Amino acid sequence: MKRTYKRWENIQLSHINRREARASFWRYRSQEQAELMNKQQSIGYQSLDGSWQFFYVEAPELSPAGFYEKEYEDNSWDEIQVPSCWQMKGYGKMSYTDLYYLFPIHPPYVPTDNPTGIYRRTFQLEELPSGGKTILKFNGVDSAFDLWINGEHVGYSKVSRLPSEFDITPYAALGDNQITVRVYQWSDGTYLEDQDMWWMSGIFRSVELYQTSKTTLEDCYVVTTFDDSYKDSELKLELKLRNEDAIDKSITVACKLIDDQGQQMCSFHETLHVHRESECQAELVEWIRSPKHWTAETPNLYQLLITLYEGEQIIEVVPLRIGFREIEIIDGCITVNGKAVLLNGVNRHDHDAVEGRTVSYEGMLKDIVLMKQHNINAVRTSHYPNQEEFYDLCDQYGLYVIDEADLECHGFELTGKYDWLADNQLWESSFVDRAERMVQRDRNHPSIIMWSLGNESSFGSNFLAMYQACKRLDPTRLVHYEGDPKGVAGDVYSTMYTRLEALKGIGQDEAGKKPHVLCEYGHAMGNGPGGLKEYQEVFRQYKRLQGGFIWEWCDHGILRTDEAGNEYYAYGGDYGDEPTNGNFCIDGLVYPDRTPSPALMEYKKVIEPVKTEAVDLANGVICIENAYNHIDLSHLSMKWKVVYDDQVLTEGKEELSDLAAGEKREWQLHYAIDSVLPNTDYYLVVEYALKEEAPFAEQGAVVANAQFKLPYAEEQMMERLVDGPISISRDAVYTTISAGACEAVFHHVYGYLHSYRKGSSTVIERGPRMTMWRAPIDNDMYKVEDWKKKYFLHLSSEQLNSFDVKHCGNYAEVEISTYFSALNQGFGFDVLYRYKVYADGTIGLQISGSPVIHCKEVPALLPRLGIEMHTCKALDQVAWYGRGFGENYIDSREAAFMGVYRAAVEDMHTPYVYPQENGNRTDVKWFSLADQDESLLIKAKHAVEFSVHDYTTEALEQAKHRHEIKKAPYHVVHLDYMQTGLGSNSCGQEQLPPYKLGLQPFEIEVEWSLIAAGDEIKASKERFIAEG
Repeated sequence: MKRTYKRWENIQLSHINRREARASFWRYRSQEQAELMNKQQSIGYQSLDGSWQFFYVEAPELSPAGFYEKEYEDNSWDEIQVPSCWQMKGYGKMSYTDLYYLFPIHPPYVPTDNPTGIYRRTFQLEELPSGGKTILKFNGVDSAFDLWINGEHVGYSKVSRLPSEFDITPYAALGDNQITVRVYQWSDGTYLEDQDMWWMSGIFRSVELYQTSKTTLEDCYVVTTFDDSYKDSELKLELKLRNEDAIDKSITVACKLIDDQGQQMCSFHETLHVHRESECQAELVEWIRSPKHWTAETPNLYQLLITLYEGEQIIEVVPLRIGFREIEIIDGCITVNGKAVLLNGVNRHDHDAVEGRTVSYEGMLKDIVLMKQHNINAVRTSHYPNQEEFYDLCDQYGLYVIDEADLECHGFELTGKYDWLADNQLWESSFVDRAERMVQRDRNHPSIIMWSLGNESSFGSNFLAMYQACKRLDPTRLVHYEGDPKGVAGDVYSTMYTRLEALKGIGQDEAGKKPHVLCEYGHAMGNGPGGLKEYQEVFRQYKRLQGGFIWEWCDHGILRTDEAGNEYYAYGGDYGDEPTNGNFCIDGLVYPDRTPSPALMEYKKVIEPVKTEAVDLANGVICIENAYNHIDLSHLSMKWKVVYDDQVLTEGKEELSDLAAGEKREWQLHYAIDSVLPNTDYYLVVEYALKEEAPFAEQGAVVANAQFKLPYAEEQMMERLVDGPISISRDAVYTTISAGACEAVFHHVYGYLHSYRKGSSTVIERGPRMTMWRAPIDNDMYKVEDWKKKYFLHLSSEQLNSFDVKHCGNYAEVEISTYFSALNQGFGFDVLYRYKVYADGTIGLQISGSPVIHCKEVPALLPRLGIEMHTCKALDQVAWYGRGFGENYIDSREAAFMGVYRAAVEDMHTPYVYPQENGNRTDVKWFSLADQDESLLIKAKHAVEFSVHDYTTEALEQAKHRHEIKKAPYHVVHLDYMQTGLGSNSCGQEQLPPYKLGLQPFEIEVEWSLIAAGDEIKASKERFIAEG
């Protein structure tokens, strides 16, 4: 039996009575009001945000009878804030999926149990527009809705993340008016809105009301086109006027262009004849002399005032912020105002940890300011148009935008018929509608350089129709769609998560005529991504590779509180939702509260706009490259300093104003170093900082920096002079070596250092033991099953081969031979520990290992290779000389400079929403753990990787949220020969070959001693001639 379409399942019904899409602007009664651009002062403006009556049912058919009537009694209903997502207010079910639909795929039909929210409130009209209209605007409703005013059905609309405007003039009255909205969670539109995010519903963006004049500007399209020298620009306005009067009108359109200093640049006007009760389209053109260019680096905006006059009387004034910029493809490159640009971008979802997809203006501003502070110059609105104010902010602060249509059909991929809708002509109008309305709303924003047709929806004829619609409505911008591998419906080639070698091949393909961007790469899930430096090097090497967009900006965690009052961030599955893609939504450069992650620090460094290379450091010569696309470096001050340990030896500054975009130049810094301290490393640090306060950062904020080790070194070795008794005692289990006030207790049955004590205090509660396991990071997800179920790397152990101890004059030597392997494996390591316990309690340790392979299959890479030991909880202050301050890994450490750093043990933890390996530091030459009086100093002969935590690896791995990590009664110290890098293989590139750790020989050599707290730097320089 044929099923009857319900309204919300009818793909041929895009709307009922919804007004045609138009550009975003507001109308004012005077030029003085218009110049302020405060929409609250615009004609007839009201915000209908706030408290509404709310009734939730599981299906539309269960709605209360007469719920839309003006006099319906709704006092017993709940109250809900608008805008909001009803799931965040306790209604319906929370659910996160990456690609699954939450119902059977049977387009255009949706489930009968279709959660529905009914909203009611009243509003007042103090005056009715004389011959004009009263317009009600919904900025975002998920996923479809019906509207009633005063009991009369006004209309219906869908497409969740685009505005819907209704003319309510025939329904509204002077005084009190009643509005009812019924929102459906599922509609045929839902099949086109399967984006990687939480499923949330309701009126989640603002509701606004405004009025128009009898004769009004309905729409305006602004185009700027430069001359061949990009000096002067044509300013073209395509206008649509509407005359609601019963008589023809002669309307003068007067335009005034005002710069950022409030000075009038020019004015021009034209008188138009507008027939009664009809529309008039007109084109105004003016030539503008030497306007300031808009780019992401120079976001120069002008105010354009468009005033409608009837005779001498102002009818209305429309203000627009415009920028002079032109997008072209020249020699296979995306250009802005004639110059190729490199897009250092991010993908951004709308997300708030408390409000879900309802994001405040302050939240959007915070995101954009953070992006600018971290050198990001582009954003993709994945995977739907954002609120109008977001583009205003991108215009103002300077971000290139790929504006993406509200379109994704990812779940169809699992059906084996991925193009089910994309190549289905019945759905063409639904596809095209989403592109047209986006372009018509947003095409006056200079920040938008590309339209994107959507995401992960296969390809078919409907995308070609979308492309043609975009080009018809706006031929000035490029069109992007990653799902079009042949580039027939796009002006650029786009791929996602392309492996580095494949990307190099694309760059080397000289036959390619189109630019190439990575619309997604560097999957920032948990600890990672690694390898960003290598990607950026490839972007810079090949001109057609014009950058990419990190996936993604923000972790989509939802703030919750458990029964004990602990706050944490929830992800998929935490609400009992099934199916779910779990913590795949926790994949951002910032945490849900917008705290930057280590990955954001790394990305800022990798994409920095000033590059510095060493040329002749002995003579102070460096090479500076201006990596901006459009501007010189006059806005930056260059400061340099020579540092050692935690001290500054000398410093200076340079003027860089005449270094133009794209230029390189050698620079000589005049630092004189007459003498150096023995056993001390000296570094040159160069910083480029803002000379003046910027809209997004304070004066002195560092934009780019570099560090180089200087070729000054004086090694000084000394003979170890220690006197005192050393005694060796032995029982059935332990061998104890007493040296002064210290004791080293060895377990000679199992073959390891059991403890290290001074007096009655145990400093090391368990000595070094081999480990090859780390709590898996998200980027290990495709390796973990093999690691744990095939190779059992988390279940390793050491078998004692031999234990020997001997007295050697001023030290005792303990030699322990073990075989280190994992459960049920035919591979492992022969490991030799060689301890030297000196009379003053100092202990030297050399560990060497050689792989042993008796089998055919071995793991392609190991998580880590090193030692773990447990130290006294009281030693909770950490210092180290190595890379820092924040965590760093072998493939993610460009932002981590060498230096001496200090922190509390608890601050060595990186609070990823989903707990995993964290807190590592690389190139560590010494570290210490101290209390107020005493410090355990551990020096490495060769740089090691190091971390210290107040929990075990097992506890970290068992926890699923931050607050669930159980503390240990000791500190866990990891000292590694190497950890495998991070990569971004949760969705993308594996670790690159240099960052993979295999079964290979290794050696670690360290020495530890107890010293007075605060003496770590001095003691770290003591280097002794080897004995024995």
